[in-house]
Amino acid sequence: MTAVGIDAIEIRTGRLKLDLPNTFAPAQGEDPEKYTKGLGLHASSFPDSYEDIVTMGANAAHRLMERKGLTPEDVGRIDVATESAFDNSKPVSTYVAGCLEQVYDGDFHHANKGERKFACVAATQAVDDAYNWIRAGRNRGKAAIVIATDTALYARDDPGEATQGAGAVAMLITEDPSLVEISAEQGYGSADETDFLKPQQQFPSVDGKRSMQVYLARMREAVEDFESVAGATHPDDYAYIPYHTPFPGMVRKAGLLGYRHMIRDTSIEDELADDIGRQPRREAFDDDETYEEAIRDYVDALAETDQYKQWYAATVEPTLEISRKVGNWYTGSVHIARASALRDAYDKDLDLEGQRMLVGSYGSGAQAEVHAETVREGWREEVEAMNVDEQLDRRYELSFEEYEEIHDAHNHDVDSDVEELTTPDSEFVFDGWGRMGERQYRYVE
Repeated sequence: MTAVGIDAIEIRTGRLKLDLPNTFAPAQGEDPEKYTKGLGLHASSFPDSYEDIVTMGANAAHRLMERKGLTPEDVGRIDVATESAFDNSKPVSTYVAGCLEQVYDGDFHHANKGERKFACVAATQAVDDAYNWIRAGRNRGKAAIVIATDTALYARDDPGEATQGAGAVAMLITEDPSLVEISAEQGYGSADETDFLKPQQQFPSVDGKRSMQVYLARMREAVEDFESVAGATHPDDYAYIPYHTPFPGMVRKAGLLGYRHMIRDTSIEDELADDIGRQPRREAFDDDETYEEAIRDYVDALAETDQYKQWYAATVEPTLEISRKVGNWYTGSVHIARASALRDAYDKDLDLEGQRMLVGSYGSGAQAEVHAETVREGWREEVEAMNVDEQLDRRYELSFEEYEEIHDAHNHDVDSDVEELTTPDSEFVFDGWGRMGERQYRYVE
């Protein structure tokens, strides 16, 4: 069976940076540690006034194609996942293709284009679609480009405002990939939920406490479903576990509960029993309330064990590095986490080829999806080619007043004319409005 997976990844951050502890916190009258220690965030990336989901996605895809030596003829599918779309009919993928056709000979008229929407899990669903398209033999030897692109903005003074971010991740899906092979086995947890939604509005309505509960519940269901087809998971099975990361603080909770699940009925649970006891079993309790209280006590104790701390530090913590500097990218969040994991292994000169990662995606509304990925021989060259550090270093640092202005520039309900803060350089930019109200774009040399 031919391996199918991700051949290459490119990341495009917004050109602007908001420093959370030193700029945002003082203006909000908040303790900086609320963000750095509580949420686990240090900065957010924002789009300049000439950037949006199309420019970020097109710029990521352009660099991907250039680096891999691709022409439009090599690409048979372009899928864009976003929950920041500005058109209820025309998909963002057509805008992206139109941008790319400005810089390439030939066109993408032959390519299937679509837009995926299921909150933050949509890009993983689009990767699955591309995977299935190739495995079914319908690709005719061509590759697919999947783009996750979002401006994850909240209304001013919303509790989620500090988690904002903007950027894009472009992924090349092929046969015999250089980076990771995606497992045929998947697991799902899905339910009709209203934890986070945007009913005909740009900024989300969020039930924060409920959203956390739904995230953890659907992720647990997805892991259990994955195990039903792939076999039991174990902490030693995976070099890294990238989770959907709306903010690192949420991943801390998911990682702890995931570890508890994986060590159940294993030698690790046996080793820990002398110090913290064995995991509570439902059959030992008369009612759910007492059982759930016992579970909470066990989890609190588990979090303090050396075994858990060492596992988390090696397997989950490294996946959060980029997210801490850019904030929430909605559909791109878990894919940033994967990139962070691979970059960590590269920086530490680890021998990762043949090792596996367990990838946990989630989208509010709500659905989680879990699958495994096996690292391929060419992973080092692909990670080395990513320039995300260069992008992070060159971001323009916003004052709070500039942040307020740029937030208005991207608020669909505010008529604002905000001057650009950076100078476009060899990239696609927003170029005004067309005769039917469509957004227009051009390439700046």
